[in-house]
Amino acid sequence: MDSPPAAQAASIASPVNLILLALLGFLIYIRLRPTPPPSLPKVPAPIVFRTFTPSTLKPYNGEKNMPVYIAVRSRVFDVTSGRNFYGPGGPYANFAGRDASRGLACGSFDEDMLTEDLNGPLDDLKGLGEDEMQALQDWDERFSEKYLVVGKLVAVGSDEALKEEL
Repeated sequence: MDSPPAAQAASIASPVNLILLALLGFLIYIRLRPTPPPSLPKVPAPIVFRTFTPSTLKPYNGEKNMPVYIAVRSRVFDVTSGRNFYGPGGPYANFAGRDASRGLACGSFDEDMLTEDLNGPLDDLKGLGEDEMQALQDWDERFSEKYLVVGKLVAVGSDEALKEEL
């Protein structure tokens, strides 16, 4: 009887074994490689509550990379996150850097709704009816829910404005 030929010894260096060994080495490398430390998000500069006069609020209109601030009922809101609406070219752009109270109360975007004399007294909102005052209250609540209050608006020459200048 013939015995079957002796089986050839399989070489460890066969192409399949080399591919599997390389794959195993790659998987071990992926699993054990050092990972770079996670980077923390960049923190925005802190906003300090301050007192504004109409003339010191005016530059905050979104131009020249400035933030966009709007005053409503003597409270100044940072509306920079809504730059598309309140910044240059937006539908509410004429309110940027200004006291928008009368315009918002009347639902008007006209320039005549804004105080022309920046060194004069603040708008006391006289002449507004009950519905307009309610509309202004609604706007104030909307701004309070959505935006940060960064300051208050006072008249030029008031005690608070003089204190801020020091």
